[in-house]
Amino acid sequence: MTYNGRMPQETKAHIDHERRDDLAQGARLEAGDPRMAGAVQAAIHYRGDVTVTLASTGRAIEGYIFDGRHLADPARALLRIIPRDDGEHVSIPLADVAALEFTGRDTAAGKSFETWMKKYVHKKLAGEAADLPAEPLDDE
Repeated sequence: MTYNGRMPQETKAHIDHERRDDLAQGARLEAGDPRMAGAVQAAIHYRGDVTVTLASTGRAIEGYIFDGRHLADPARALLRIIPRDDGEHVSIPLADVAALEFTGRDTAAGKSFETWMKKYVHKKLAGEAADLPAEPLDDE
Protein backbone atom coordinates (compact mmCIF):
# COMPACT_ATOMS: atom_id res chain seq x y z
CA MET A 1 0.00 0.00 0.00
CA THR A 2 1.48 3.34 -0.95
CA TYR A 3 0.86 6.65 0.70
CA ASN A 4 -1.61 8.65 -1.37
CA GLY A 5 -1.77 11.79 0.74
CA ARG A 6 -5.09 10.85 2.35
CA MET A 7 -5.82 10.10 5.96
CA PRO A 8 -6.79 6.47 6.83
CA GLN A 9 -10.45 7.39 7.30
CA GLU A 10 -10.49 8.98 3.84
CA THR A 11 -8.84 5.95 2.27
CA LYS A 12 -11.35 3.63 3.90
CA ALA A 13 -14.32 5.86 3.08
CA HIS A 14 -14.63 4.50 -0.48
CA ILE A 15 -15.28 0.95 0.71
CA ASP A 16 -18.84 -0.34 0.40
CA HIS A 17 -19.62 -1.20 4.01
CA GLU A 18 -23.15 -2.22 3.15
CA ARG A 19 -21.94 -5.40 1.34
CA ARG A 20 -19.78 -7.55 3.55
CA ASP A 21 -21.61 -10.81 2.97
CA ASP A 22 -19.77 -13.37 5.09
CA LEU A 23 -16.94 -11.01 6.11
CA ALA A 24 -18.85 -9.13 8.77
CA GLN A 25 -18.64 -8.99 12.54
CA GLY A 26 -18.26 -12.51 13.89
CA ALA A 27 -16.73 -14.01 10.73
CA ARG A 28 -13.65 -16.17 11.32
CA LEU A 29 -11.32 -17.52 8.65
CA GLU A 30 -8.48 -19.96 9.14
CA ALA A 31 -5.23 -20.04 7.16
CA GLY A 32 -5.73 -22.11 4.05
CA ASP A 33 -9.30 -20.92 3.53
CA PRO A 34 -9.60 -19.88 -0.14
CA ARG A 35 -11.31 -16.64 0.98
CA MET A 36 -8.32 -15.60 3.13
CA ALA A 37 -6.86 -13.16 0.56
CA GLY A 38 -10.22 -11.36 0.40
CA ALA A 39 -10.50 -11.49 4.18
CA VAL A 40 -7.10 -9.80 4.54
CA GLN A 41 -8.26 -6.97 2.27
CA ALA A 42 -11.57 -6.75 4.15
CA ALA A 43 -9.72 -6.66 7.50
CA ILE A 44 -7.58 -3.75 6.31
CA HIS A 45 -10.71 -1.81 5.38
CA TYR A 46 -12.81 -2.90 8.36
CA ARG A 47 -13.56 -0.07 10.78
CA GLY A 48 -13.67 -2.25 13.82
CA ASP A 49 -11.39 -4.57 15.73
CA VAL A 50 -10.05 -7.75 14.16
CA THR A 51 -8.44 -10.58 16.11
CA VAL A 52 -5.35 -12.07 14.48
CA THR A 53 -4.19 -15.46 15.78
CA LEU A 54 -0.50 -16.13 15.21
CA ALA A 55 0.55 -19.53 13.88
CA SER A 56 3.97 -19.32 15.54
CA THR A 57 2.80 -18.79 19.11
CA GLY A 58 -0.98 -19.23 19.14
CA ARG A 59 -1.22 -15.71 20.58
CA ALA A 60 -4.34 -13.75 19.65
CA ILE A 61 -3.93 -10.02 19.05
CA GLU A 62 -7.12 -7.97 18.94
CA GLY A 63 -6.97 -4.50 17.47
CA TYR A 64 -7.43 -2.18 14.54
CA ILE A 65 -5.66 -3.24 11.34
CA PHE A 66 -4.70 0.02 9.71
CA ASP A 67 -2.40 -1.08 6.91
CA GLY A 68 -1.14 -3.95 4.79
CA ARG A 69 2.35 -3.90 3.27
CA HIS A 70 3.78 -5.85 0.32
CA LEU A 71 0.58 -7.89 0.01
CA ALA A 72 1.44 -8.96 -3.54
CA ASP A 73 4.59 -10.68 -2.22
CA PRO A 74 3.63 -13.40 0.30
CA ALA A 75 7.21 -13.67 1.57
CA ARG A 76 7.25 -9.98 2.58
CA ALA A 77 3.54 -9.32 3.27
CA LEU A 78 2.73 -7.66 6.60
CA LEU A 79 -0.40 -6.58 8.44
CA ARG A 80 0.02 -3.56 10.69
CA ILE A 81 -2.25 -3.45 13.72
CA ILE A 82 -2.81 -1.20 16.72
CA PRO A 83 -3.56 -3.66 19.54
CA ARG A 84 -6.62 -2.86 21.62
CA ASP A 85 -4.67 -3.07 24.88
CA ASP A 86 -1.56 -1.21 23.70
CA GLY A 87 -1.10 1.81 21.44
CA GLU A 88 2.13 0.55 19.88
CA HIS A 89 1.89 -0.49 16.24
CA VAL A 90 2.69 -4.14 15.60
CA SER A 91 3.71 -5.63 12.25
CA ILE A 92 2.57 -9.21 11.70
CA PRO A 93 3.97 -11.27 8.82
CA LEU A 94 1.03 -12.51 6.79
CA ALA A 95 2.67 -15.95 6.71
CA ASP A 96 2.27 -16.08 10.52
CA VAL A 97 -1.50 -15.48 10.45
CA ALA A 98 -3.31 -18.66 11.51
CA ALA A 99 -6.74 -17.01 11.68
CA LEU A 100 -8.56 -13.71 11.23
CA GLU A 101 -11.73 -12.96 13.15
CA PHE A 102 -13.83 -9.84 12.75
CA THR A 103 -14.50 -9.36 16.47
CA GLY A 104 -15.41 -5.68 16.79
CA ARG A 105 -18.40 -3.84 15.43
CA ASP A 106 -17.74 -2.10 12.11
CA THR A 107 -18.56 1.46 13.11
CA ALA A 108 -19.11 2.44 9.47
CA ALA A 109 -21.52 -0.35 8.57
CA GLY A 110 -24.68 1.12 7.09
CA LYS A 111 -23.45 4.65 7.58
CA SER A 112 -22.44 5.70 4.09
CA PHE A 113 -23.23 9.20 2.93
CA GLU A 114 -25.76 7.73 0.50
CA THR A 115 -27.58 5.99 3.38
CA TRP A 116 -27.59 9.21 5.39
CA MET A 117 -29.01 11.14 2.40
CA LYS A 118 -31.78 8.59 1.86
CA LYS A 119 -32.84 8.89 5.50
CA TYR A 120 -32.64 12.69 5.33
CA VAL A 121 -34.73 12.93 2.14
CA HIS A 122 -37.28 10.41 3.47
CA LYS A 123 -37.77 12.49 6.62
CA LYS A 124 -38.01 15.76 4.66
CA LEU A 125 -40.60 14.34 2.26
CA ALA A 126 -42.60 13.03 5.21
CA GLY A 127 -42.64 16.54 6.69
CA GLU A 128 -40.54 15.50 9.67
CA ALA A 129 -37.62 17.34 11.16
CA ALA A 130 -34.62 16.18 9.15
CA ASP A 131 -32.03 16.31 11.85
CA LEU A 132 -30.28 12.98 11.93
CA PRO A 133 -28.22 12.95 15.12
CA ALA A 134 -25.08 10.90 15.35
CA GLU A 135 -25.39 7.46 16.86
CA PRO A 136 -23.28 6.57 19.89
CA LEU A 137 -20.05 4.75 19.05
CA ASP A 138 -20.24 2.31 21.94
CA ASP A 139 -22.91 -0.33 22.31
CA GLU A 140 -24.63 0.55 25.54
